[in-house]
Order: sequence, then C-alpha cells, then structure tokens
Amino acid sequence: MISKAKIKHLKALQVKKYRKQEQCFVVEGTKSVLELMQADYEVTWLAGTEHFLEQNAKAINNFKGAVVEATMQELAAGGSFKTNDGALAEARMKPNMAFTLDYNEIALVLDDIRDPGNLGTIIRTADWYGVKHIIASEETADFYNPKVLSATMGSFCRVMVYYTDLDAYLHAVRKPMYGTFLDGMDVHQLNFKEGGLIVIGNESNGISKTVEKLITQKITIPRYGDAESLNAAIATGVILDRVMQSKK
Repeated sequence: MISKAKIKHLKALQVKKYRKQEQCFVVEGTKSVLELMQADYEVTWLAGTEHFLEQNAKAINNFKGAVVEATMQELAAGGSFKTNDGALAEARMKPNMAFTLDYNEIALVLDDIRDPGNLGTIIRTADWYGVKHIIASEETADFYNPKVLSATMGSFCRVMVYYTDLDAYLHAVRKPMYGTFLDGMDVHQLNFKEGGLIVIGNESNGISKTVEKLITQKITIPRYGDAESLNAAIATGVILDRVMQSKK
C-alpha cells in the first residue's frame, strides 16, 4: 500500500520546482520502470502490482531500495497517468554535465523546444537512430517532466541531454553545424560522414537569431504539399533518417 504522505510527495514531483529541490523524479508504467531499473540511475523506491512484482522478481531481487505492493488505483493516484499498467518508481536525477563528442559523431541541438511531448518524441527518435547526445537550450522543456519521460518510451535511459547556454556552447564547438530552415539546402543532397550538430528550432519561431549566426549550413526538408511547416519531432526524424543513410 502506498501511504497518503508518499502519494503527496510523488504528486509534488510532477512540478519542476519540487523535482529540482528534491533532485528526484518519477517514472510510470511497466516498460519504463523496467528500463529504468536496468539503467545507471539510482532508483530509491519502487511500487508495483502483485502481478508486476511476481513477474519481475529476478529484476527486483537485487534492488536496494524500498519495494511496495500497490493497486493500479494507488499507482495512478501517485502518478500523472490516468491508468498505470503495473509499476511506479522514484529515482535520483543525474547531474547536468557536459559530454565530449566523438570527431564524427552526430548530435542534436534543441533551441527552445518547449513542448514536452515533442521533446520526448525527439529523444525516442534519437535513440532509434543511435544518437546518444542532445544539447538543449535552458528554455527547452525539462528532461524529467512526466510527459517527456512518457513520450520517450524508455529511451531517456539511453540518450543524454545537457542543458546549457547555446550561444556560449556553440561558439566553442569546432564542428559542422546544420540548422533547419525553410530556405535551406535540400537535406537529401548533403553528406554527413564527418558528423556534426543538427540544430532543431522552436516549434513556432524556429531557430533563434543568435544561434542562426553560428550555423555553417542551412538545411531543409523539401515540401511537396501546402502545409506551412513540420512538427519539430517529425522533422527531426526525417533529417536523422537522411543523416544516417549518408553515413553508411
């Protein structure tokens, strides 16, 4: 049984301010919780239905934190999902640390991606295409937002996101920088074998003027219909598909 005090704490972790204060976050759902437990996060607390705990006894056997049996209703009460298929976990955040990129690595740069669903889908898409690193502006949606984690479908365990001042960070980078614009070069005509950074702009305003000045090559996805623009997450998928095809 999950206590009322614990449910109150878990609900509070849905708020960014409280997550930052406690340096903890919540993961919901059987798939995401199992992936979390296999990743290098410090999981401190786990709740699951009787069925979940029985089915995953081996995975839970070496778990050092508290384990609580709970009903699906209690799991839903402690999380942000209307329904929860089996598990809920609390874990500690990782430090926001810069990483070193390999010389021919492809990494994403997110310039003010504010929609949590878009960010989560971009992380999941990056994972699909083998992209391990994302550099995000400080205004980009919080990595630990429940909607972001849910949309990643477990990919948050394999993709690192570093939040920083993009202007300062990109000034120090000595790599090709490709930015998405409506008037850029057809992405299908470029070769990305040398790696580089793919900059994805804000859903409504695109890439900011300060970041635009640092772009070495503007790129675009050819338009054949009448839509004004593409969703940021969908555009990321199309571009990464071309990038990875060119690196073969």
